[in-house]
Amino acid sequence: MSEKLINIESFHPLDIFGANDQNLELIRNYFSKIKIVSRDNFIKAFGEESDLLDFEAKFTSLLLHFERFGRLTKTDIGLLLNTDQNGTALTPEGQNDVLVHGKNGMLIRARTANQQKIVECSLKNDLVFVIGPAGTGKTYTAVAMAVRALKNKEIQRIILTRPAVEAGENLGFLPGDLKEKLDPYMQPLYDALGDMLPTQKLLQYIEERVIEIAPLAFMRGRTLNNAFAILDEAQNTTPSQLKMFLTRMGASAKFIVTGDVTQIDLPKNQQSGLLHSQNILRDIPGIDFVYLDKGDIIRHKLVSRILDAYEKEK
Repeated sequence: MSEKLINIESFHPLDIFGANDQNLELIRNYFSKIKIVSRDNFIKAFGEESDLLDFEAKFTSLLLHFERFGRLTKTDIGLLLNTDQNGTALTPEGQNDVLVHGKNGMLIRARTANQQKIVECSLKNDLVFVIGPAGTGKTYTAVAMAVRALKNKEIQRIILTRPAVEAGENLGFLPGDLKEKLDPYMQPLYDALGDMLPTQKLLQYIEERVIEIAPLAFMRGRTLNNAFAILDEAQNTTPSQLKMFLTRMGASAKFIVTGDVTQIDLPKNQQSGLLHSQNILRDIPGIDFVYLDKGDIIRHKLVSRILDAYEKEK
C-alpha cells in the first residue's frame, strides 16, 4: 500500500471540506478504494499507486477550481471528479454542460441559472446583451462561449474589444507605445483566455490573428465575418460607438455585448450606449437581453457584501 500527501495550508479547511466535512465525505465516496484522512494542513491518502495518482490529479483540480471561483459546491465536486480517462466531465445522464476544458484540468461552465441563460440565448440568437454587476461572470462566460465555438470550428476567429475609456486613470501618461499602453487595460480579457487555452496556443492564435484583442476604435470600417465578437465594458460606449460595433456584424457571426450599468465612466453629459440600446433594440427578433444580479456573483464571497455596502451608501 502506498501513501500520498497533499499540502492544503494555503486554503481554509472549511472552504474545501465544507460544513461538517460534507464535501470531504463526498470526495471519499468517489474514491472508495483508498483511505482519505485530513490532518492539519495536509490530506493523506492510502491505497494503490494508480488510484492515488488519480486522486491527486482530481483533488488538485478541486483546489484549482476553488482558487479560480472562490467556492466549491457539491455540484462542482461531482463535475470535477466524475470524469473519464480523457478528463471529460459527464453528468449522471451522460450529458456534458462544460463549455471549455481549461488548463490544469479546470472545467469551465455556466455556474448559475443566469449564466446558463447566456449560453442558451447565444445558441439561439446572433446578438446577446449581458448586463450585470461586477463578478457575475459576464465576460468570462462570453469568452468561454467564444473559445468553444473556435474549438468546434463554428467560427474562424475571436474578436475581443473594449472602449478605451479611462476609469479614473490617464492612459496617455503610461510608458511605451500604443500597444504597451493598452495591453494592461485589456488584461482581463487575456486573463480569461489564459484560463482556457495553453499559453503557447494562445500566443500562436494572437500572432496569427485568430484571436484579436483590440480597443473599440479599431473596429471602425471593418466587417467581421465568421467571427465571435465580444464587446466588454459596453456601459462606457456612447450610442454612436455601440451602433458602430453592432453594424460590424458580418456573415456567420456571433456577437455578445457585456456591461455593468452601475459603473459608467463616461462624462456626465454623455449617454451610455448600453442604456440606450435597451430602449431601442429590445423587441428586435434575433436579439436577446440577459440580466444578472448579485446572486450570480462567483468571485470571492466578500464581493457581494462590498456591493451591498456601496448600494446602501447611495
